[in-house]
Amino acid sequence: MQRIAFKMKLLPGFQEEYRKRHDALWPALEQLLKGTGISEYSIFLDPATDDLFGVLKIDDATKLDELPKQAMMQEWWTYMKDIMETHPDHSPVSMALKEVFYLP
Repeated sequence: MQRIAFKMKLLPGFQEEYRKRHDALWPALEQLLKGTGISEYSIFLDPATDDLFGVLKIDDATKLDELPKQAMMQEWWTYMKDIMETHPDHSPVSMALKEVFYLP
């Protein structure tokens, strides 16, 4: 099992909307993520900076490369593009984070 961490950026003023949309996560998207092997997926917010920090576990991290090809993932990105920093294809601007400490 691999742990993956990354950060993204929320646009100012959209903290509550971001939470609201994730509280109502589409069942088909949840199924896609779990079907890809993702588990224990959390996103944390730094309310002072609007930085988002995501962490997840996955059996095979190379499977993450398949998610952008999925129509459901692209639909979610389009749905979220108005409240966070995104690329022209609507995928979130995301930076992988390097693990420097882990206490199992």
